[in-house]
Amino acid sequence: MGFFSSKPKKQLPWIALTSEEQLKNALVEAETETVLFFKHSTRCSISAMAYDRFEHDWNLENNCKLYYLDLIAFRNVSNLMAELTHVVHQSPQVTVLRNNELIYTETHNGISARAIEQLL
Repeated sequence: MGFFSSKPKKQLPWIALTSEEQLKNALVEAETETVLFFKHSTRCSISAMAYDRFEHDWNLENNCKLYYLDLIAFRNVSNLMAELTHVVHQSPQVTVLRNNELIYTETHNGISARAIEQLL
């Protein structure tokens, strides 16, 4: 969204991922639902840019649970996610699971809400 834009920012239904137990429960949800994890470094401008672009482009009508992980505050959860999903940790990073399968993972400027929507 541009500096002079009058459009209000979308509020996505993010679920804050804050514990290892919550992560394990989300991975169980991914056995029957589509689940998206957005790993975000709150200290990184590239991560902030990727996050803002994703929020701007994401269609609120998509049938997908959205989990947000502040990996600075919850690095242990990020490490466990990498271990359990076999996706090497990067930041920013989006990982999408459906029917217990990895259907999308991308990092940095490669993160694309539109590409994810085509998979849904």
